[in-house]
Amino acid sequence: MTPVSDDLNADEIRKLLDLEPNATCGFVRLTFLSKQSIAAGGLPPPFTDGRPLGSALYFMVTPVAPVRLHRIRNDQLYHYYLGDPIELLLHADGGTERIIVGPDLRGGQRVQQLIPGNTFHTARLIGRRRWFLGASTEWPGVVPADVEIGNLDELAAKYPTVAADLRAIAASVRQVAPAGADPG
Repeated sequence: MTPVSDDLNADEIRKLLDLEPNATCGFVRLTFLSKQSIAAGGLPPPFTDGRPLGSALYFMVTPVAPVRLHRIRNDQLYHYYLGDPIELLLHADGGTERIIVGPDLRGGQRVQQLIPGNTFHTARLIGRRRWFLGASTEWPGVVPADVEIGNLDELAAKYPTVAADLRAIAASVRQVAPAGADPG
């Protein structure tokens, strides 16, 4: 029996899961947004507005669509589903941590990884460098105001030991038009 991930390519997965280009996480589709919400003032700052209890999404990373340098206010949990592993760079409290999210548990890879709220992070494919399919669950649920794109120059200066990696990941990004859009 052939593993499922060997039968699929990135374009097919994007179509099957209806993934769209995303500003921070390659290709994305929101899969869950809690119908229950937390009222304004129900959480400590910075969560002053009302918001859903939780949210979840699929995301796909490819060689030209990495996880861009960003942070969200919310705690989030990455989940590995299929494909190649990703190297995740977490930047918090003046330090950097490299974590591999992927299927090789014997090799020290993780199938889940917590990213604490307000942690700048970026990620790129490793392995055969074809595609990674995962998910992110967030609590409380994410609203657009929770997302901040990282300033590459500022973060490269703050974390000089990974500055070259930050720049390489940022340089790999190619603009991808949403499905059905006229690319030019």
